[in-house]
Amino acid sequence: MEQKSKKKFVVSNIVLLGLVSFFTDISTEMVYPILPMYLTSVMGASPAIIGLIEGVAESLASILKLFSGMIADKYNNKKQLAFTGYIASFFNKVIILLATSWTGVLAARIVDRFGKGIRTAPRDALVAESAENGGFGKAYGLHKAFDMMGASIGILLAFFLMVSSDESSFRNIFIISMIPALVGPLCVILVKGGKKQSVPKKLDFKWKSLDIRLKTFLIIILIFTLGNSSNSFILLRAYNAGFSERKAILLYFVFNIVASVLSYPIGKLSDKIGRKYTLCVGYFLYAIVYLGIGLLSSKSAYWVLFALYGVYTALTAGGERALIAEIAPSHLKSSALGLHSAIVGIGLLPASLIAGFLWDAVGQAAPFVLGGCLALFASIAVFFVLNMKPAFSE
Repeated sequence: MEQKSKKKFVVSNIVLLGLVSFFTDISTEMVYPILPMYLTSVMGASPAIIGLIEGVAESLASILKLFSGMIADKYNNKKQLAFTGYIASFFNKVIILLATSWTGVLAARIVDRFGKGIRTAPRDALVAESAENGGFGKAYGLHKAFDMMGASIGILLAFFLMVSSDESSFRNIFIISMIPALVGPLCVILVKGGKKQSVPKKLDFKWKSLDIRLKTFLIIILIFTLGNSSNSFILLRAYNAGFSERKAILLYFVFNIVASVLSYPIGKLSDKIGRKYTLCVGYFLYAIVYLGIGLLSSKSAYWVLFALYGVYTALTAGGERALIAEIAPSHLKSSALGLHSAIVGIGLLPASLIAGFLWDAVGQAAPFVLGGCLALFASIAVFFVLNMKPAFSE
């Protein structure tokens, strides 16, 4: 009876955390795919400015992802941190609505990424705590499925609400997106998490104490991220390939719905066959997608490439977190997950700046060719790293 009650707690906790991401992503993806168009058509920003906005916002928040994870391990206040981070998504929409220039949008993106920096590691740790018998792939796969389904719905809402490309149409979407942005944080209140500790526990989180496989994997991820620029560039590439604003939104929907449908079964599969196979195939697919987007101009090819991009996300988004939760010491999972998120975020500033520079100086294909080549490197390198025997460096 006790085992049955524990299983019910585990499932309900993961579902609740999934619903939090579901509603937050409805709100986020109503805004995100139209933001590059809003910046260029209404505010007159260039691709380089978009790269600056995305890169600065991500990187300024990145350091928070590490410290948030460490604070969550030290004080066991994962639920409180997650709530604070998710409520920032609501204020992001308010600031965008009030912005009169691209600098205002930059401020909004910083607030949004600030919130993501606070919530990501504690939320991921709560998912890991709720995983049954080490089934991290299954748990993260289910969470990612909720996440991407919310994104898919948000994109469809943006598609139907985007009746024109004038400023009033954008503002209507921004206003409506505030509703799910408020529902998400309310779901956090229902999550069953450990009680906050009044007396902090001693935390010994040092780079040298991590498993050599984990450290090498994180270095590879940093190198891969340098070619993994903002999705804004993919959408801009679609616009320039002849897709209308509304059709480009549908492309982004295809990416999200494919990722949503496949995340849970692929997560379960990774528990059975091992992370190295799903992750390596994922990075290889990313290389195909980016090289294809960079070198092809056929509209039919773009539909296939965006679908493959969704498969890549299903293979890697939950898989990376599952791998880290698996390798990291049990008392440092939040810190390790936060370090992973911080490394990815830190890499996004140079990645987006490089992409914007290459786009302007070399050509539209250049950032995607770079990303494809770095993804091929990651696919090969991760396979060899995960074949290494477990060991901790001294």
